[in-house]
Amino acid sequence: MPQKSASTIIIRRLLWLPVLLILISLTVFLFGTYGPGDPVLVRLGSKANPEAVERIRAELGLDRPLHEQYLRYLWNVIQGDFGESTYFQGQLVTDLIAGRLLVSLQLGVAATIIVFAVGIPLGVITAALQGRVWDRLIVSLTLIPESVPVFIIIPVLYFIFVRQLKWFPASGWDGLFSPSAVLPLIVLSIGGIAGVVRQVRTNTLEVLHNDFVRTARAKGLPPSTILRRHVLRNSLLPTWTMVGFVIASLPAGSIIVEGLMGIPGIGGLAWESIFRRDYPVIMAITLLGATLYVIGNLIVDIGYPLIDPRIRY
Repeated sequence: MPQKSASTIIIRRLLWLPVLLILISLTVFLFGTYGPGDPVLVRLGSKANPEAVERIRAELGLDRPLHEQYLRYLWNVIQGDFGESTYFQGQLVTDLIAGRLLVSLQLGVAATIIVFAVGIPLGVITAALQGRVWDRLIVSLTLIPESVPVFIIIPVLYFIFVRQLKWFPASGWDGLFSPSAVLPLIVLSIGGIAGVVRQVRTNTLEVLHNDFVRTARAKGLPPSTILRRHVLRNSLLPTWTMVGFVIASLPAGSIIVEGLMGIPGIGGLAWESIFRRDYPVIMAITLLGATLYVIGNLIVDIGYPLIDPRIRY
């Protein structure tokens, strides 16, 4: 069976992208429009006049057939219009998100860099020191963030670093390079670091037991040279798949972190909107998060042949 070129598979992925986004937008629309709670009663209150309810329902187009509502919503989204917030009446959802986007972007990019900058070296070190004290200690520590929920980790960190040591503020945001960013970055990156360490350690150990590594050792090459030339490239390739998962998991993690830590980002906005049942905002953030997930996986697919030209689809 002939192998497809990388450009062919990339074009195919790009062609599927709008199809996936349309399916995601349809799912988000159905859950947002027909989920728990009436969006009109959320805006007017449960004791609203029936005539006012019908008038607002007509103004929002909720009295029209389902396909008309969806096509109208999709067309507006394509133009960057996510409608008006039901809680902040008269305020566009796009403006609410734009005002908080920079904070979440800073946190997300910084957390992603920390995950791989810390996780990859630790994974290689634990593989090189397999069975020794440092290997067992690091592997044991990586089990903690994977077994303890974030809503338990956050209060523990608060008690130690905010209440007892008083190193960091209790909440708020003063910029990425301020003490207020330290605890959110720790919570956002700690789970990803644990996953990368375990992945890199496993991959590195598999490569270390290959014949070409034994041959390099028999030739008398220094361990550092063997690691750099023969091990890292082969062991780090599978780790590339985690880039998409790390990027995709950040929006969900930021909702809890920003919500509990009082950070004015998109995650904090989503947290507040859930309690306010502000459906237009929730739909917009969900759609953006799902789009980020799809694009993250697309980047992973495109990156494979660029990292290792031997890969063919």
